[in-house]
Amino acid sequence: MSIHALRGMNDLMPPDSQIWQEVERKARELFGRYRYEEIRTPILEDMALFTRSIGDTTNIVEKEMYVFQDRNAKWVAMRPEGTASVVRAYVEHKLYADDPIARFYYMGPMYRYERPQKGRFRQFYQMGVEVFGIASARLDAEVINMLDLYLKELGLTGYELEINSLGCPMCRPNFLRAFFDHLRKNEERLCGDCKRRMERNALRILDCKEPECQKVAEEGPSIQDYLDENCEKDFDIVLETLGLLGSTYKVNPKIVRGLDYYLKTTFEFTSSALGAQNAIAGGGRYDGLIRLLGGPNIPGFGFAIGIERLVDILKAQRAAAEPERTGVFLAAMGDKAYSEALKIAGQLRKEAVPVDLDYEGKSLKAQMRRADKIGSRYVVFLGPDELSKKTVGVRDMVSGGQEDVPLAGLMQRIKKT
Repeated sequence: MSIHALRGMNDLMPPDSQIWQEVERKARELFGRYRYEEIRTPILEDMALFTRSIGDTTNIVEKEMYVFQDRNAKWVAMRPEGTASVVRAYVEHKLYADDPIARFYYMGPMYRYERPQKGRFRQFYQMGVEVFGIASARLDAEVINMLDLYLKELGLTGYELEINSLGCPMCRPNFLRAFFDHLRKNEERLCGDCKRRMERNALRILDCKEPECQKVAEEGPSIQDYLDENCEKDFDIVLETLGLLGSTYKVNPKIVRGLDYYLKTTFEFTSSALGAQNAIAGGGRYDGLIRLLGGPNIPGFGFAIGIERLVDILKAQRAAAEPERTGVFLAAMGDKAYSEALKIAGQLRKEAVPVDLDYEGKSLKAQMRRADKIGSRYVVFLGPDELSKKTVGVRDMVSGGQEDVPLAGLMQRIKKT
């Protein structure tokens, strides 16, 4: 009997893993420029961490979390998102004691029990950024612009930044009362989940994916009309700073995100290439979350990126382009040439040049086919004639040109391009 991966739990294999490595490498490089440091948290957490932070009326808590009792009858959950775990670690280790300002990034698997679909799996991967200790609206804009720059550095095109303000505990109740009255008048049009949530957390209906619920939300009042003076001023600063930093945006009053801890600035980067579930990344401000989880009253701001969705778009964009050729294939003919090829391979790899070679004494024609199949940029020929002259033949698989190069000058020739 063959054993298969569980539904919604996928293997990551080449060549996709190469794109994942690129996505992760560029994130580490860029986030490091902004002085973010990596944090790694456990996959298993106390279930209460997520019920308190995410909100018990959200889809994640109600329907999607993987929860179970461990051998001591303690309820634990496989983390469904990253922010709560990072905040828990920040509070538990009192990282605010010396300096409340902290900048973290994380990468890793998350778990939600939902119907697998394009870009959404039960084990999925996120990377995210969290900033603690800075309440400035200018910081909001800088973090959003950093994410915009990251997507641009990956070569992503055709995406859009949508942004909103959710107000604060002072002004949001006025909007919620008006929105609740609108929902009550249209209750018969709502899905069963939204009817049930309406009394407990009407804001969740803005995040519902049912078409009729979305229509009801569109017809309702806009939160932008209920912002108080401070929230309106902060939102104006965010938009002005984004413009100064070169990020284009669209104000969308219906952006709320799927988690209860957000207030003020909230945003999403979306792409039409993903269909109905079109968010690549999103986040916002969550100034009360650290206090909610037992820490001091320290503000926070952050975002998360869905890596599968990001990789899917990058793959689609690059599919039409000619694949980039990299590295060297050493085509050796004869035992002496093979021995020399092993030495050359070691030297090239020490200089960070990817190298492959034939281990089975196949014909030159077969070796050339292999070099072409794996996308080598250069084929280096080494046989009895080359050994006697202390040269190698180098073929550029992009231009098709070929030349003899002194063995001592091979590294310089390879690195020239």
